[in-house]
Amino acid sequence: MAKKAKSSVDKIVKKVNKEFEKTSSQIEGLISDAMKQFETLQHQVQDPLRKLLKEIDELRERETKRFYDEFERRLEEFHELQSSILERLGVASKEDIRKAEKESKKELKKKPAAPARKPAAKKAASDKAPARKKAAAAREKKPVDRSDLTLVKGIGPATARKMKDAGITSIDQIANPSEADQEKLNAFSNIKGFDQLSAEAKKIN
Repeated sequence: MAKKAKSSVDKIVKKVNKEFEKTSSQIEGLISDAMKQFETLQHQVQDPLRKLLKEIDELRERETKRFYDEFERRLEEFHELQSSILERLGVASKEDIRKAEKESKKELKKKPAAPARKPAAKKAASDKAPARKKAAAAREKKPVDRSDLTLVKGIGPATARKMKDAGITSIDQIANPSEADQEKLNAFSNIKGFDQLSAEAKKIN
């Protein structure tokens, strides 16, 4: 009786093992199919993603170039307007304005360079150049205000007012001072570059 029971148990164990192996094989097949589908799906997702990233990079480059082109154009316009206003107000001499513009351009060069301009952009810039030169030439042709002492390098607005109060009302009095004018000028010997005031005044035409 015990041998018959043991035989039945062995059969059940063999049957269970067989079913287990069959189920394991099916599971492995499903996993393999799933991995293949996953790889296919991954390729389908990666290709459009790579294309999208490439388009984003190209867009960023275009927008960066456009930004720098516009920035340079606005900066040039600002410098021209600033120069015109300062000259009209007599706040600074032409030499001071040119020096300030050079310093500003040096600072601009230190910034990251924009992408190379396309031929069309260069052509647009070259078209504007003659108009700017004409505007600059027109400003230079204006007669110099000989009463504007701030045109002399080294004389600021405050010093100019004090000199006029002292009787120095013209650039010519600084360029070729009489004995009386020289005595008046000596009162300002403590200002920086006093020894060069006469030479600087003679440069102004």
